Amino acid sequence: MSARFAARLVVSISNADVGQRISLRRRLPTGEYSDVVGVLESWEDGTLRVRRRTGEVVEVPESIMVAAKVVPPRPPPRRPRRDESG
Repeated sequence: MSARFAARLVVSISNADVGQRISLRRRLPTGEYSDVVGVLESWEDGTLRVRRRTGEVVEVPESIMVAAKVVPPRPPPRRPRRDESG
């Protein structure tokens, strides 16, 4: 017996979320999906601009967006653990 997994893809962001950190799934021309996570910088003329943590800006046409949501801010970097043996 094989298990089937079905997910409901929902776009739950709007122009009001500009400035928020989002996770967005888009459908590529190959039929595959790709995720973009970053700060939504703008949503104008049918194109979303998302700045990744690397500083790269990704432009996503809203016509290929299949799911999106606001996500919590990125956690602060962890401090290195001190070596407690010495």
